[in-house]
Amino acid sequence: MLTKIKQKAKALKSEITALYYAYQNPGLPWYSKVIIVFTVGYALSPIDLIPDFIPVLGYLDDLIIFPALIVLSIKLIPKDIMVQSREKALNEPLTLKKNWLFATCFLIIWIAIITVTTISIVKVFIE
Repeated sequence: MLTKIKQKAKALKSEITALYYAYQNPGLPWYSKVIIVFTVGYALSPIDLIPDFIPVLGYLDDLIIFPALIVLSIKLIPKDIMVQSREKALNEPLTLKKNWLFATCFLIIWIAIITVTTISIVKVFIE
């Protein structure tokens, strides 16, 4: 079962270029663009939202969150735009580079979580 999930997740990853091309389409609704920016940024981030070294939860983003974002993005794109984008992705494949902006955002989120947790623990022991 885990192998099937990994295969489906890998197949969905091939849609990232198509999502990138769909984003560039002027007929795409703004809310679709917002989700696509987050999805493509997440895909290109060299740092996961949930680091892989965290047992069980570390693979949650790779197996559930990331594929769910891709599926959501695809569902928000009109079918004709998605068909055009997939064709363009096949005919004009490109290599998207890692996005350090999203990596920085994830680092800030983790620093905030660690800070809040540390402050909460300190307050419990001080009081």
